[in-house]
Amino acid sequence: MTSQNSVSRSTRSAAIVGAGQTGVTAAIGLLDAGFTVTLYSERDQRALRDEVPATGTALEFGVTQQAELALGLDTYTARAPRHTGLSVRIAGPDNAELIAFDGEFDGYVGVAVDTRLKADERLTAFRERGGRFVVEPVSLDRLDTIAAENDLTLVATGRGGLSELFPVDDTRTVYDAAQRSLLTVTVTGLGHDRDVFAHRGPAGGGHSGFSILAEQGEAWWGPYLHKDAGPSWAFLGWARPGSEWEKRFAAADSAESAHRIVTELYRDYIDWDLPEVLATKVISDDPHSWLKGAVRPVVRAGVGRTASGHVVGSLGDTSVAYDPIAGQGAQSGLIQAQRLVVAAAVHEGAFDEQWLAARYAEFLAARSDAAAKVTRLFLSDPELGDIANQFFAAAAVEPRFASALVGLLHHPQPFLGIETPEDASAYIEQVTGQPAADILARFQPAGRFARSEYAGGFART
Repeated sequence: MTSQNSVSRSTRSAAIVGAGQTGVTAAIGLLDAGFTVTLYSERDQRALRDEVPATGTALEFGVTQQAELALGLDTYTARAPRHTGLSVRIAGPDNAELIAFDGEFDGYVGVAVDTRLKADERLTAFRERGGRFVVEPVSLDRLDTIAAENDLTLVATGRGGLSELFPVDDTRTVYDAAQRSLLTVTVTGLGHDRDVFAHRGPAGGGHSGFSILAEQGEAWWGPYLHKDAGPSWAFLGWARPGSEWEKRFAAADSAESAHRIVTELYRDYIDWDLPEVLATKVISDDPHSWLKGAVRPVVRAGVGRTASGHVVGSLGDTSVAYDPIAGQGAQSGLIQAQRLVVAAAVHEGAFDEQWLAARYAEFLAARSDAAAKVTRLFLSDPELGDIANQFFAAAAVEPRFASALVGLLHHPQPFLGIETPEDASAYIEQVTGQPAADILARFQPAGRFARSEYAGGFART
């Protein structure tokens, strides 16, 4: 199936394979830059919206919103419930309650938007503006033909073996396997005012809630914009290999079972937040409002060649697959798309291997390398353990550093140069104006986290 609604406006042509939010964002950006653009998808528009799960929570912060604004696109900050900070609780061995802090987002907000909603709305705009949308599976052979017919071809999906065109970058790929098993479910029944999660801090439901359990994994609740239900909440959990959580996550086979597993998880391990979790309800009209799986963090090459030697570029998750624990996947993909669009719009030569490789190297330096390293920090990577111990303890003592720490999710670049505990101490002092040793000397374990007294959850038990 092919749709096209206007005549070509350009002598330059581009093809993008993959109609997720990153692919369609690049497509509409190139179209607006004067390219003739063809977007390929193995599913039609209705199926993309209603017959697949959302690919994670797609939490975005200020830098990504600026990238979308630069393309003239909706950032959803006026439509989605806003994240104004991150509330963190860390429990050690035997679930000892150790660290509690609330980091404020300084000068920006976060929004988590259903990727199906965003892709659907941008695909509609793309088609209305004259973009060509082709529904067909793209194999390696078909990609060879597509690349021969277009000046610029980008691959924003790994389906059909397409990701194998882009070799793994062993110098940047740290892990040989997924570090966590994942479970996500979107729910309603809970508002976003200060009475929700009030025990965590004065912002209440304006903050995301992140809990780290050293022996089990991590759990996150955050405000979310669902494609049909509107303002809602999303849960995303990470289970360590071999943990009890991993066994529980594996048993999920529906939105209802995923919701039950999450509720039992909070009853057994994270009871400080249990009343709010008990108040939540499954979105019964969306059987795809949940997802389980695992992601191996991988960095691939930015340029590949088809069987006949035609050059193609990787985009989004096809370039870099992040564990979603630090929310970097959707952000990096959109930033990469915006940077490519801007560069292509002013480029007058061929979109050859040299041009694509240069743009990819710039993206790695400007975002991806730092984003991958921050992801490792939040994954409790042992190689960053001494740095993490300083950072999280300092955040528990000094609110300014708590905000700087959660700010790395928005702008990860400051973390790229931190390699040693001495570097970490210097960064703490840079942010706070106080010697790190003085701040860390004031740290005391939490002892016991404040428990929720939210009445809505108990009313449902």
